[in-house]
Amino acid sequence: MVVQPRALTRPLALAGAALGLVLLTAAPSGAYEVTALQDGVTLTGTVKFVGTPPKLDPIPVNKNRDVCGEHKPAEALVLSADRGVKGSVVLIEGVARGKKAGSEVVLDNHQCVFVSHVSAAALKERVAIRNSDPVLHNTHGFLGTPTVFNVALPTKGQVIEVRKYLKKPGVIRVLCDAHPHMSAWLIVHDSPYYAVTDDRGAFRITDVPPGTYKVTMWHAGFRARGADKDGRVLYDEPKTVRRELTVAPKASATVDFELK
Repeated sequence: MVVQPRALTRPLALAGAALGLVLLTAAPSGAYEVTALQDGVTLTGTVKFVGTPPKLDPIPVNKNRDVCGEHKPAEALVLSADRGVKGSVVLIEGVARGKKAGSEVVLDNHQCVFVSHVSAAALKERVAIRNSDPVLHNTHGFLGTPTVFNVALPTKGQVIEVRKYLKKPGVIRVLCDAHPHMSAWLIVHDSPYYAVTDDRGAFRITDVPPGTYKVTMWHAGFRARGADKDGRVLYDEPKTVRRELTVAPKASATVDFELK
């Protein structure tokens, strides 16, 4: 079941998402066109944290503790041993034509957290919500203030596709209405030229058409700013860093970002 839309009752929890939405909705004129590539470029790089990282307290669980446990680790900032940032999203802006979108994203309610905490997809890629737990989860996605999808999943193993509701690019803040400790991010891009950094803070985007582009690194924000009326932990606003990059035919390219 998908219910659309309903009034937002948690504006503070979504203030950062609204900022991220404004920063990431720029798109090339016209729809993205799939075309054959002969001189595609591979873009690689890393996102590294600079400075003193904040200490993030575990997030208390207030419902279904027999299944979910007492606390969950905060995922707002996850660093590797050498300070690589997991869960940043790197997007190449302004690609009007190129490779075919082919990824499938499944946002899993697993052990009472969203897996993955940060996901990304292109507009025409498959995106689904799954419940892997023996308790009710209600997965609620907001694009700025409006509801994009609102999916009740009472049954373990249930999967509901939500691709048809993703009609424009932007930052979707994902909450569980049944469990305030649960939250995630889904970045919807206008082309398949994006990547989410891995456990080492590294990313790789293949088959980039030669040209000059703006490349954006997005991170959700990581400094705790209290809690909303439901006890949901709030963090500071999403952060973005932009670089201009020119890639030559049949070459490779690298761009690195710092998060402070």
